[in-house]
Amino acid sequence: MTTSQPTPAIESPRKSGGRARIMAIIAALFIVAAIATTSYWMLVSSYHEETEDAYVQGNVVQVTPQVQGTVSQILVQDTDTVEAGQPLLTFDNSDAELAVNQAAAQLAQTVREVRTLYSMHAQSEANVALRVAELARAQDDYTRRQQIKNSGAVSNEELRHAELAVGVAQAAVNAAKEQLASGRALIAGTNVERHPNVQKAAAHLQEAMLAQSRMTVYAPVSGQIAKRNVQIGQRMSPGTPLMAIVPLDQLWVDANFKEAQLRQVRVGQPVLLTTDLYGSKVVFHGKVLGLGAGTGSAFALLPAQNATGNWIKVVQRLPVRIALDSKELAANPLRIGLSVNASVDLHEIKTAPGTVSRTSPAATLTGPLVNPIESAAKAKVAAIVAANLR
Repeated sequence: MTTSQPTPAIESPRKSGGRARIMAIIAALFIVAAIATTSYWMLVSSYHEETEDAYVQGNVVQVTPQVQGTVSQILVQDTDTVEAGQPLLTFDNSDAELAVNQAAAQLAQTVREVRTLYSMHAQSEANVALRVAELARAQDDYTRRQQIKNSGAVSNEELRHAELAVGVAQAAVNAAKEQLASGRALIAGTNVERHPNVQKAAAHLQEAMLAQSRMTVYAPVSGQIAKRNVQIGQRMSPGTPLMAIVPLDQLWVDANFKEAQLRQVRVGQPVLLTTDLYGSKVVFHGKVLGLGAGTGSAFALLPAQNATGNWIKVVQRLPVRIALDSKELAANPLRIGLSVNASVDLHEIKTAPGTVSRTSPAATLTGPLVNPIESAAKAKVAAIVAANLR
């Protein structure tokens, strides 16, 4: 009995060729993808360092009073925009006004007292002249009596009294001269307006007026009000934080890169920035200003103690300060603390690693330095002095 063997199936050349073509296409796609990925990394990714550990930073200017006082009026609220020099709040002015009035009265009294010194000096000069004349008369009397002593017309006792009168007159002259010198020492080389006592009283008046002007607290910079923690009726001491002002036109970004990411980062390199607030549609263009002086852990409240116990290496991050374009910042305002995605373009490497920026626009912050009360105080002092010299 014979059994028939199954005939093996033979694939058709058409089907075999189609499968090979598909495999070749897939392989080609993988090769193209690998080449594209490699090319992108070599031409683009290798020249960019990115991090999401970046945040908007800025100056938070604390507003503090310079004098003690009770808050009587608050003129701004949180989120208000203020200009430099704009009044923010006022203190009760009663005590300050009383101090100014007392200082003004003291200045007037001092001017009159100094005028008295000049009058007493003139009186002392006249007294010296009087005492000198009395001395001359006593000397003449004594000389005449001395000449007629031998004739017996003058007794020895009378002659003795004349001699004593000369001594008394001489002592009076000496005392008058000393008094004149003492008075001259108080007024020599000056006049009433420039006398030290008048200058001291004028300084006290200016100080009182300055304290009165500080009863109104002004904005030191332009910006937005934040963290207002003062209420009407509170008794505030000098240096107590009242509120903060954030200049929103002077912001920057602190991007915390890992150590290995900073090998090619240099000052001046361009940076592309996107925020979660605006999304990827709004791109900010910045520049690297400099690298921080230390890592975050180095300046932490409790720095790492790497010399104790078991040591485990932890990758550190170093803050990199990035300046923002002022026009882009004005068109798309940011706020402190917002999250940022930063990508540094490493194509330009012109400086050495760790080079710092000598001019940092984000660090420049100025406020009003003019003392508005100075001219008014000088005018008031001059008026009081002139009124009491008449």
